Amino acid sequence: MVEPVLPATARTLLARTARVQRDSRAPSLLAGVVRDGGLVWSTGRGDVAEPHTDVQYRLGSISKTVTAVAVLRLRDEGRLGLDDPLEQHVPGTPLGGRTVGQLLSHLAGAGSESPGGWWERVPGGSLAELQLTGDDVVLGAARRFHYSNLGFGLLGELVARHRGRPWADVVRDEVLEPLGMTRTDPRPTGRAAQGTAVHPWADVVLPEPEHDAGVMAAAGQLWATLADLGRFAAFLLGDTGDVLSAATLEEMTVPAGVDSSAPGWSSYGLGLQVLRVDGQVLVGHGGSMPGFLAGVFVDRAEQIGAVQLANTTSGLDPLVPGLLADVRAAEPRVVEAWTPSPSPVPLELLGVWFWGPAPYVLRAQAGGLLHLGPLPGRTGRASRFTARDDGTWLGLDGYYAGETLRIAPDHLDLATFILTRTPYDPEAPVPGGVDERGWS
Repeated sequence: MVEPVLPATARTLLARTARVQRDSRAPSLLAGVVRDGGLVWSTGRGDVAEPHTDVQYRLGSISKTVTAVAVLRLRDEGRLGLDDPLEQHVPGTPLGGRTVGQLLSHLAGAGSESPGGWWERVPGGSLAELQLTGDDVVLGAARRFHYSNLGFGLLGELVARHRGRPWADVVRDEVLEPLGMTRTDPRPTGRAAQGTAVHPWADVVLPEPEHDAGVMAAAGQLWATLADLGRFAAFLLGDTGDVLSAATLEEMTVPAGVDSSAPGWSSYGLGLQVLRVDGQVLVGHGGSMPGFLAGVFVDRAEQIGAVQLANTTSGLDPLVPGLLADVRAAEPRVVEAWTPSPSPVPLELLGVWFWGPAPYVLRAQAGGLLHLGPLPGRTGRASRFTARDDGTWLGLDGYYAGETLRIAPDHLDLATFILTRTPYDPEAPVPGGVDERGWS
């Protein structure tokens, strides 16, 4: 059941939003908080028709996350792999040797923009009409994070070719409609805001153009209402509606490329921005197109999200992180009660193990997981592990992500490291052996 925020919280959120709208001089600003699967608070400030939750604004690069979902659906169906070269699916581009995963995480070295006129203000055409050349490859593969609208245009083309239909039709049928986002479209329909630019030195506005971006649509074409954007925030919080599995959504949130130019800790997963703000990890995406700014970010640990839509080209003060901080402070989440759960391994295998002289602890966790990490108060590598059918354990995160843990009665074998019950146990297969003189 979706319960609205408390009246005092609503007042705090309204005050923050009102100040941002006034100080940023946004002609209109919509904001909302998402919890328990839906909007629990929202407002519209400025020139906004009511109901403010049903006015379309352009999402800009939030469209990239929708595109990424469509790509990962293809991966989950076995139609492609993230390590596949683009050439295997969209032949004939200068980025053919770069992988699908690199494109999703902005690590492919693709140019930031498509060639020709500025695609955000000039109508677009087909991939062939872009006439890509080697100049559109600006960095080596996986060399560094480099945000690329062009890369997501290519991913939209990949989706269209695999499905045999335009990108817009695919994301409508496979992502938007299954999530109930029926007021999200590639072009404005029904009630929609006019995109505007605000003069830097006077309180006057200029209408911004709107058009079909062609093959670049997958990078920033979509329009949505606040209600629909709130539904997408609920998706990012785990209410995936069978569009993606929980495991694939979690995979999207794992940082791959780090944006070293950001003032804080900022990275990119698979079609998702991953930010650390005031000690909290937020996942989602911002959006910017001429005339519009948008944002959707969620705190998956606290199970809250916030969304914003504005019809201004630039200059909007940060809002979403502040809304999330307000809710955390005013209405902290009450977590589920701890309950006992069975250990996935015999109890005698848990407890202290030693990598050389360094003590580590193997613990059982809820959900059938194991955690290996240093003793409290000490530093060292830590990872969680999940069971495989063959009796081994797969690393899920940290240093040992993707590595195999094998458990024997007298030792642990992890990525060539041997952990023993006592420091350098001479009876265990310690690499290099143990000096026969022992400890002295």
